[in-house]
Amino acid sequence: MVLSESGKVIDLITVGIDDPRLCSAMGLPQGHGLLHTMVDDREPLRVADVAAQPRSAGFPPGHPVMRTLLGVPLMVRDTVYGDLYLADKLDGTPFDDDDQGLLTALASAAGVSLENARLYEQLRRAAEHFQLRMLPVLPDLSPLNVEVRYEPASELPRLGGDWYDAMVLPDGAICVVVGDVTGHDVEAAPLMGQVRNMLRAIALDRCGPPGLIMSRLDHALTMLADPPTATLVLGRVERRRGEGGEYTFGWSNAGHLPSLLVGADGSRCYLAPARHGIPVGIDASVSRFSHEHPLPPGGTLLLFPDGLVERRGQDIDTGLGDLAEQAASLATAPLEELCDILIGRSRQVFDDDVALLALRTPSLVGEQD
Repeated sequence: MVLSESGKVIDLITVGIDDPRLCSAMGLPQGHGLLHTMVDDREPLRVADVAAQPRSAGFPPGHPVMRTLLGVPLMVRDTVYGDLYLADKLDGTPFDDDDQGLLTALASAAGVSLENARLYEQLRRAAEHFQLRMLPVLPDLSPLNVEVRYEPASELPRLGGDWYDAMVLPDGAICVVVGDVTGHDVEAAPLMGQVRNMLRAIALDRCGPPGLIMSRLDHALTMLADPPTATLVLGRVERRRGEGGEYTFGWSNAGHLPSLLVGADGSRCYLAPARHGIPVGIDASVSRFSHEHPLPPGGTLLLFPDGLVERRGQDIDTGLGDLAEQAASLATAPLEELCDILIGRSRQVFDDDVALLALRTPSLVGEQD
């Protein structure tokens, strides 16, 4: 029997019951009677006649008959994690001191395992909470529809270097960013925050072409004693004047995967020009380039790191192709649904943390006003 941190019974692991449906039909123990006596007293319990024991609370309908009982609490450093108990020896003899000694040893090992599992879960929650607190809450960017997702790595340390950001610049354009600081450990998350805040300040101050902002970020990073390196896509989304009010996406790429543009008709293309920049934080003298591409009405732009498409033992081009095909099949789905499906697509374990930013333009130009 396993207890939660609050002392509630959360699991019952059984051995020797042939019908697995029996346990589900009976439910979990209610936390009273002989089983809870071990938790309250924190002492081994040996009962020669369960039915005659005053503290016995009886059994639910269908419960196997238990005549004798031997149990010990699962306890580590004064913390009780549950109890381990046996009923009715096969030879029919009463439980003795040797049985109790063996069960106590088993309970000690099981208690340590439960404590480690609980500590692991607490660390996982703390790391994920810390990471999410470092990511921004996006402003309302209407009439553009923007959705973001973040999924931490499945294994500890869950802190990582992926981030997203979006903001309205002083000149009215929308700045969008997805990046990945090199490294996937405890140091990556604060470095990510440092790079993101630097980039945010430069973008708000300059409002220039993405290549210029990226270049200034490079120079700012060189002022640090040990400059972090990061791949990222920095984009600028703005509405054209005098050309039907359509949107354009201007961007600069620093060693990152190309962004994916999906039309409302299911067409798709990766925005991957020949002049592809190196990651920031390596060499500030390297030129940065700005590119531009129209965004069709109802089009969806996806910015993401390699964690979304990388698979062990699979070429990344295969992952990019699969992503494009799946995103195209969701071209007209609500943006929230598209993001939920893509962030969890065909994988239960994330080797790396994953950030995703999806932006969709209004379906018709008239919907923007």
